[in-house]
Amino acid sequence: MSKAAIVGTTTWGVTLSMLLAQKGVSVTLIARSPEEASRLAAAGEHPVFLPGIPFPPGLVVAPIQSFSQEPDQALVLAVPSASMRRNLLDLRDRLAAGALVVSASKGLETGSGLRMSEVISEELGRELSPRICVLSGPNLAREVARGLPAVAVVASTDIAAAEEVRELFMAPTFRVYTNPDLIGVEMGGSLKNIIALGAGISDGLGYGDNAKAALVTRGLAEITRLGVALGARPATFAGLAGLGDLVTTCASPLSRNHFVGEQLARGRSLEEILASMVNVAEGVNTTRAAYDLAQRLGIDMPITGQMYRVLFQGKEPRRAVAELMLREAKPELESFPL
Repeated sequence: MSKAAIVGTTTWGVTLSMLLAQKGVSVTLIARSPEEASRLAAAGEHPVFLPGIPFPPGLVVAPIQSFSQEPDQALVLAVPSASMRRNLLDLRDRLAAGALVVSASKGLETGSGLRMSEVISEELGRELSPRICVLSGPNLAREVARGLPAVAVVASTDIAAAEEVRELFMAPTFRVYTNPDLIGVEMGGSLKNIIALGAGISDGLGYGDNAKAALVTRGLAEITRLGVALGARPATFAGLAGLGDLVTTCASPLSRNHFVGEQLARGRSLEEILASMVNVAEGVNTTRAAYDLAQRLGIDMPITGQMYRVLFQGKEPRRAVAELMLREAKPELESFPL
């Protein structure tokens, strides 16, 4: 496959567009409006998200209103999870038969708790489900855009479709693996953002590396529990979409979710923090969706529960940490799916 359309002028959408264009793929970056498409094309870069990193030759920017998918063109969705369904409604009548669709979004739909592949399947038709893939992993967009080495994983229930996407994205600085566990890859990429919020709080409170290591490890245990309850394979959470992405998002100053947590620890309100950001911190909405899922399924997720109370019930972060530390003692592996 030598053609791709990237829907979403997000930092990640622009980064993926540049990555593919640099390796000679014919790429169209799909903007929300003719005005946005014209601005980006004239600038030759994204001046807000990736200033100073020029678009490669051959990268075309076009509005969604003029888009019509070609038969051999992969469709990559790099939009916030909250706007995924709305974007799909705009795309529904613009797809080619048997389209290869790739979700590059990490989040759960608020209210339904659906993964993005499930939202795509609902809106574009369940007959398309085998051709839906998910791209995930420890991929900070700005590092990938600068050409720094990175590794990702692509998942699909159809391994042949996953292999097509792997070959599309594989590049000298971007190595891609495949995984048949679509649920696990999506849940790992989504739920790690909740733990990253907690890691930001820990750093903002000055609790040190011991505390953050504990948070990451116990966070991995609870996101694995929820994922396995939904049908995921435990081993997936030890891979790139689980532990790999979790470590990166909890440790990097480039992580939006870590930033939100850190600012909460410093006393800013959630509303103020989100209003100051130009990018979306997916962990906020995902916390609500995951909390609801855990309650419905009876899955113990203590970190997620405390993050929910800090974000949406005004709980003081120090008190949330104290309550986690004072939970009933238990064997480490008692509730860690293996």
